[in-house]
Amino acid sequence: MRQPRILVVDAAGATGLPYARLVARLQPMELRVESSLARAVDSLSRDAWDLGIVTVRGEQSIDPLHGAIRRADPRLPLLVVDPQPSVEAARSCLQAGPCDYLAMDQVEAGLEDALVRLLATSHKRDAEEVLRRVVERPYSFEGFLGESPPMRQVYSVIERVATSNVDVLVTGETGTGKELVARAIHQRSRRAQGPFVPVDCGAIPDTLLESELFGHERGAFTGADARRMGLIEFADGGTLFLDEVGELPLPLQAKLLRVLQERRVRRVGARQENAVDVRVVAATSRPIDEMVDRGGFRRDLFYRINVVRIDLPPLRIRGDDIGLLAEWFANRAGQEMGRPVAGLSTDAYQVLKSYHWPGNVRELQNVVRRAIAMARGPMAGVDDLPDDVVTAAGRSAGAEAGAIGFFAQRAEQIARFERTYLTELLTRHLGDVSAAAREARLPRGTLYRLMKSHALDGASFRRPPEPRGDVPPADSPG
Repeated sequence: MRQPRILVVDAAGATGLPYARLVARLQPMELRVESSLARAVDSLSRDAWDLGIVTVRGEQSIDPLHGAIRRADPRLPLLVVDPQPSVEAARSCLQAGPCDYLAMDQVEAGLEDALVRLLATSHKRDAEEVLRRVVERPYSFEGFLGESPPMRQVYSVIERVATSNVDVLVTGETGTGKELVARAIHQRSRRAQGPFVPVDCGAIPDTLLESELFGHERGAFTGADARRMGLIEFADGGTLFLDEVGELPLPLQAKLLRVLQERRVRRVGARQENAVDVRVVAATSRPIDEMVDRGGFRRDLFYRINVVRIDLPPLRIRGDDIGLLAEWFANRAGQEMGRPVAGLSTDAYQVLKSYHWPGNVRELQNVVRRAIAMARGPMAGVDDLPDDVVTAAGRSAGAEAGAIGFFAQRAEQIARFERTYLTELLTRHLGDVSAAAREARLPRGTLYRLMKSHALDGASFRRPPEPRGDVPPADSPG
């Protein structure tokens, strides 16, 4: 992500140096000063700007300057600096669009807060524009954000299969959005008005799973005090989403196969069967082909649910989607937390793009939310990201480049410091981890994890007991 760009419009010909000096205290930003209104309007028509600062000098009227800028870019966030502030001028500025208004003598104290607020507004505007472009594209779906070729292929398959009634198998790593695929298929199908029933097959205990799926009659087992409809029947007329279908025990796989073949379901303890009209979208993060070969998943059920297969790509191969998703998550997190953070710094984006993302989109969302929560300035930076993400990204970037880059060196320095600190700490306390943790002001579990990562053992720091004076050493005569 590029640095924020600020256009200063100073028709009186001032240099803009006071703004450059104040802006330099913040996250790196590009600053351009135009000394004429005509040149400023030309800059707005040619280049993209995140924020404008309109400086009024002497007896100038604020209206021509403000009005011309607004006509050139009605949505550009503006900071108006007025040497002769008035309620009328402030009201006029604030009513015309995103704007902040400062008296000239307030700039030194109020510029930073104003920039944070206005850059957050600009970031929101950019994110909305990105979403608008994505939504207008033919291969976009509710809940998805991404433009990479692998995702376009997924959108195309969803679009083609949704209107049919065939069962679908969605495969992919944890956190890639398998339920979003199932919901998109349901929403674009003729069953959209019917129920969408998600079932996490790995989260329900085996002893309860049969009753949850198929329902039961009163008295079918201890605790069955009333008749209960199962989730398969709840999905009648709609879509049943079986997440982590590979976790189903083999006996239940046989019962599920019968339901899919006969479109009839029998509750536990019942004699008759009830007709059901459901479409099944199943998903798994496990290598289901290997499970079939090993006998861990029924081959006939596999063929039944694998009519159409959608393989979701991991985030690490989705290219620029990482930046697009991170920008969207940062904007949404800032709004939810009520924090005027304009987004992530360029270095932070570079870290995110270099990271491997084993947890995929879900992990990216959590990392970005953490960065926004920890940010101390107008932009969340590398220091606001989790250390393990920065360290792993540095190793990856260094390996890809064939040389040790900034993040790899940073990770190396951190590791060197940790090992030196821990060695000295444990030496002072003779391997007493509890005492060492108290001095370091760390939980014992955290200290143990750090020691393990550096292959340090407290026992190796314990001194052997001093020999007693009345006991001669073992190798001494007599």
